[in-house]
Amino acid sequence: MSSSAPLKTKSGPGDQPENNGGGLDKGVLAVASVVVLGAIMSILDVTVVHIAVPSLSQEFGAPLSQIQWVATGYTLALATVIPVTGWAASRFGTKRLYMISLGLFVVGSALAGMAWSVESLIAFRVLQGLGGGMIMPAGMTILTQKAGPQRVGQVMSVVGIPMLLGPISGPILGGWLVDDVSWRWIFYINVPVGVFSLFLAWRILDRDTPQPGERLDLLGLLLLSPGLAALIYGLATGAEKGAFDSAEVIGFTAAGAVLVAGFVVRALRAEVPLIDLRLFKRRSVAAASGTMVLFGLAFFGAMFLMPMYYQVVRGESAFHTGLLLIPQGLGAMLTMPIGGKLTDKIGPGRVVLGGLVFIVAGMIGFTTQMDVDTSKTVLGVALFVMGLGMGMTMMPTMSAAMQSLGHDEVPRASTALNIIQQVAGSIGTAAISVILTNELADRMPGGGGGLGSTEEVPPEVMAQLAPKMAESFSATFWWALALLVLAFVPALLLPRKRPDASVNVMPMH
Repeated sequence: MSSSAPLKTKSGPGDQPENNGGGLDKGVLAVASVVVLGAIMSILDVTVVHIAVPSLSQEFGAPLSQIQWVATGYTLALATVIPVTGWAASRFGTKRLYMISLGLFVVGSALAGMAWSVESLIAFRVLQGLGGGMIMPAGMTILTQKAGPQRVGQVMSVVGIPMLLGPISGPILGGWLVDDVSWRWIFYINVPVGVFSLFLAWRILDRDTPQPGERLDLLGLLLLSPGLAALIYGLATGAEKGAFDSAEVIGFTAAGAVLVAGFVVRALRAEVPLIDLRLFKRRSVAAASGTMVLFGLAFFGAMFLMPMYYQVVRGESAFHTGLLLIPQGLGAMLTMPIGGKLTDKIGPGRVVLGGLVFIVAGMIGFTTQMDVDTSKTVLGVALFVMGLGMGMTMMPTMSAAMQSLGHDEVPRASTALNIIQQVAGSIGTAAISVILTNELADRMPGGGGGLGSTEEVPPEVMAQLAPKMAESFSATFWWALALLVLAFVPALLLPRKRPDASVNVMPMH
């Protein structure tokens, strides 16, 4: 769900780029192997967990509205640390920060595997996210410093590997572990991989010297992070209960709204804010942000539903579900490089609009065709078409925001957009899960409980319940489709001209 721009940090003695004019030499490839290994681990973790949701719901006897926080808590934690990473890289050095990030991720993974309750699992997932959110941007910074400016394009193609592999291999790996080993191993597997990554980082990465720079906007951080968490929790709880007049819902929602509003005031007044909201005065940044919010709410929320539909309604195993989700990853793999090239040639606006058309076309298949006996080929084609659209939407939208910015503004805008993407995905996952819970409750006696509990339902009873459950999933997808249609409004305002080569080259003074 995340694609972070490299951080601007000062290089240490060992960070001088080698062989700037040619291909990637052994030294750069060695650093790339360390970065890609860490990135694959953190990106796989997002897709692996979605497959395990029904099993986790059954294991802890938790309703969907609660178990979804295993995913939402992780992505919220990612959003929390993204703006801190630039400051931390300068303060501690990129190598040290990368190793700290890996260490936090490994510790969080080990603890998540040992979780004894849904509350403890959510807490340990947050710890995992605090580490995972810094792995990618810190790793990209190390790699770009090692390669030098003339080989950034080659470096980005290397870093793009985990983004392409994650949506394909994550569900398969998660399904195999849940079915044949244990749900705990979707977390434990990170421990040996993470320890090996730490060893490689210690041996291969160059030592850098910390260069303390800008002060961290601690007040902004203390306002934004708990504010978002409280606001999302309050809204999700109110939607789950079908009423927003309880003291708990009002308290959390109001507190979150006040903290977020306080952050906005702080960001507009601070000299060096946590997120530079003044950038949103630019039409391209504002349009890209609006598109990303609506796209993130709908797309990532919808992708939370698909593994559950296959496992709960169709009775597929977790591993088979992972195989059935492959078409989406293949679609994204095909169009992601094409989308980047088209953005440079015809402008991001046209590419994003085309991508949204593909996603809407694919999602219509889930709203109109989803039933207990819908052809898996039809669903696979719909997933493939959605994947084609995803590859033409995410990165071109980010590119659209950067198109009119000066050199010094790009890192700040990238930070803001990455936070927006993570928060939108978090809210989308929470909202879609609550909508599904309510749809199930409307159609089924006792609906909205742990979805994993359907494994204990006799086959003859399940045959009667499955059509109603399929209707609930189909109705929930209509909400996601509506949000995607709304995304066309800000997308129409995105730049439709090829980027100006003179922008983002020299700093603006």
